[in-house]
Amino acid sequence: MMMEKIKSILDKVIMTVCVAFFIVMVLLTTYQVVTRYIFKSPSSFSEVTTRYLFVWLILLSATYVFGQRDHICITALKDTFQGKTRKAINIFGECVIILFSVLILIYGGGAISGINMVQYDSILKIPTGIIYSIIPISGVLIVFYSILNIIKYAKE
Repeated sequence: MMMEKIKSILDKVIMTVCVAFFIVMVLLTTYQVVTRYIFKSPSSFSEVTTRYLFVWLILLSATYVFGQRDHICITALKDTFQGKTRKAINIFGECVIILFSVLILIYGGGAISGINMVQYDSILKIPTGIIYSIIPISGVLIVFYSILNIIKYAKE
């Protein structure tokens, strides 16, 4: 019950952040177009910020989709089974997602973020590791969602 409440709050936070990122991206892109075509002086700040927000938006949106169990999956094999076999296949799939998230997103993304903390973005003047930090963050969130999904499957 407590995990479901945490998931509900987390879903709302991720949705709110994604909507905010999208709004900021639209505003920055509009600003970029105005400064480029009307004032003939393009803004590099808005271009770079929009690009980084887009990456964050994609990864956070993908994380949210994993939490809703709406991600792309091939159900041909899973649909042929019923009962405990189907439950086992679903749990196995979630375990594969956890393994991928831990190895690639959390471990690999954390390593990339750490390596890039010494390199600074020339426009924003922040470490590029901060920009890459969304990779392990989304990995942790996907693991959390997958654990909740496993618990749901086990209870069914």
